[in-house]
Amino acid sequence: MSRTVFCKKYQAELEGLDAPPFPGPRGQEIYTSVSRRAWTEWQAHQTMLINEKHLNMMEPDSRRYLQREMEKFLAGEDYDRAEGYVPPQV
Repeated sequence: MSRTVFCKKYQAELEGLDAPPFPGPRGQEIYTSVSRRAWTEWQAHQTMLINEKHLNMMEPDSRRYLQREMEKFLAGEDYDRAEGYVPPQV
C-alpha cells in the first residue's frame, strides 16, 4: 500500500509522493505535506507557466517567480495563471 499524507492543498488524506521531489528541507516538506495529485497538477501548471510566459529558467528572476507560484499553488492560495489560456473541453 502506498503512503498517505494530509495534503495542504486539498485538506484531505491522499496518496503521497514516493520520494522528495528535490533535495533539502523544502523537498522534505513537500514530501510530507503534499499529495501526489497536487504535485502532478503543479508540474503540469508549472510547464504551462514556463511555456506561456516564456520563462527562461537560467534567469534567477524566473526561478524565483516559479518558486513563489509553487508555494501559492501547493498552499491552495490564489496563484498566477497564463493569460488567455483556455483548458481543453473534455
